[in-house]
Amino acid sequence: MEARPAVAWLLLFSHLADWLQPVHTRDFTVQDIVFLYPSTTPYPGGFKCFTCEKAKDNYECNRWAPDVFCPRDTRYCYSQHIMDATGDSLSVTKSCAPLEQCLSTGCGESALQGRKVCTSCCEGNICNLAVPRNDTDAIFTTTSPLSHSQRHCAHSATYLLCLFCTVRLLLT
Repeated sequence: MEARPAVAWLLLFSHLADWLQPVHTRDFTVQDIVFLYPSTTPYPGGFKCFTCEKAKDNYECNRWAPDVFCPRDTRYCYSQHIMDATGDSLSVTKSCAPLEQCLSTGCGESALQGRKVCTSCCEGNICNLAVPRNDTDAIFTTTSPLSHSQRHCAHSATYLLCLFCTVRLLLT
């Protein structure tokens, strides 16, 4: 009778020992990613932009921006920043945008006295983190040229440098 509990303990320990064997890791392959995440975007080339309508400043816009993919007929992220005479934010609007909405970027005076409006567009996943504040960052940046005669695009390295400097200024 005493052999039965001993056999039971032996079987239990051998089963636990199988669980404790070292696990051998391996690198993910493209097939693994396709298997685990069959559709990471709703359509090929899908992307997201920060989106808000007339937020009081950039922080409020980005903080509450919904995490959704842009519609298929858009390709860029749009930002409009309205400031008072001292440069303080009055309104921030961000959205997904088609090419037509991005052809007139830059800064200008508003119809309302003492207000400045700056707009910018960029291409890439959530690339509209910062808001345009002057003519230097109120631009249309793309990762590929629009045409040979119309080159409003900045080189990727320049864009990343500008983005880094803008984020750094926002954090100081």
